[in-house]
This record gives sequence, structure tokens and C-alpha cells, in this order.
Amino acid sequence: MDGTVQAWVDGWVVSRGAAPPTTEPWGWTIDMGMHGHVTRHVFGSTGDGLDETTVRKVAGAVTGHGVWLKAFRDPSVVSGWLDDTWWIDPEPGCLMTLPLTADGAPAAPDGFRLRSWSRGGVTRVMVAAPDGSLAARGQVTPTGETAVVDQIETAPEHRRKGMGSLVMRTLQDVAVRQGARTGVLAGTPAGRGLYEALGWKVVAPLTSAKYAPPADARS
Repeated sequence: MDGTVQAWVDGWVVSRGAAPPTTEPWGWTIDMGMHGHVTRHVFGSTGDGLDETTVRKVAGAVTGHGVWLKAFRDPSVVSGWLDDTWWIDPEPGCLMTLPLTADGAPAAPDGFRLRSWSRGGVTRVMVAAPDGSLAARGQVTPTGETAVVDQIETAPEHRRKGMGSLVMRTLQDVAVRQGARTGVLAGTPAGRGLYEALGWKVVAPLTSAKYAPPADARS
């Protein structure tokens, strides 16, 4: 198994309150128990290490709606291994890492309020705008040497104003103070620019696919 993927799985399940991952020969099965997101199968290899036979075997055993596949290989490759019973996210993600350093937590701009709190191993950060509305948020889950950053969100009216950077730097500081040395996240195309500007590096592409057979197949 790829160590970075393992670190991401370990932190992500805590961050999202998912069931403990079940180790498979090819990766992990994670139960979510949510409508539309019942279970996800995460492959443990990245890039050329993830082969067609393995993906086809796992995908072919899926029969229930709301089951997802997470494959750390380019969507242009993975899509050729799945049939039309799978919906593939048109916005491919990426697995990213960052060496964490003790740079200290930044301060919020005048008029904005920054708050953080921890529950169950997850630290959440929010930035409230001067009018009290949500400007940005995010969370981090340290699991030893690594920490998973998750669910970063900036309100549309506050983008390109440094709010996302404020949240990320605060979360990174939290992780360092809890002993983490490497940050890990699964980013979207929308967030990738922010993360790269803060020094994060892409280590693998990410394809997300959901089992969603056509209506005639379901009948």
C-alpha cells in the first residue's frame, strides 16, 4: 500500500466520522452509511501501480447504489476500465502533501473573527465575516506523524481575499503543535491553486466514480 494513501485514509475516516476502514488485498473498504454515499472502496496503489485487472475486479463486484471508488490514477485511464454503470466525476482531484513547519498561527484581518475547536480528534476552524456570516472554514485530523486537512470551504463573496489561506495556515499550525510533520489532503481542481500557492505538492491524480447504472438497467 502507498504510505501517503494510507495516511489519508487513516485521517479521513476520523475527519468524516466514517467506520474504521476494512483492509482489502487491494486497499480499503470504508462504510459511510449515508444516502448516496453508502460505502467507498479506496485503492491503495497510485499511478502505474494501480492496474486494470484490480479495478475491474473490484468494480465488477459492486451491485448497490451509493458505492464509490477512489482511484489514485488519471481519470483518462481509469474511465476506460469502467462501464456505463459508473458515473465518473468530471472534475478529477489530486492527492497532495506538504512538509509541515512551525510558522505560527496567523491573525484574522480586522473585523473578521477566527475560531477553532476540537472534538474527537478533529480540529475545526471557522472565519466569520464582520456581518457574522461564514467567510471560510476547514478541519484537520492529526494521526501521529501525518495530518489530514479536509473540507476546506470559502464563501464565494470572500474568495481571493486570503480567507482560504488563513484557514489553511491555522490548520497547519494546529497539526504541527499536535506532533504532525507531514500534511496530506485530497484536493479538488478549485482548491488546487490555493494549496499549491501554500507549498503543497501533487503526488497522485484522483479519480472518483460512483455506481449509478442507467434507469433501464435498474429495472
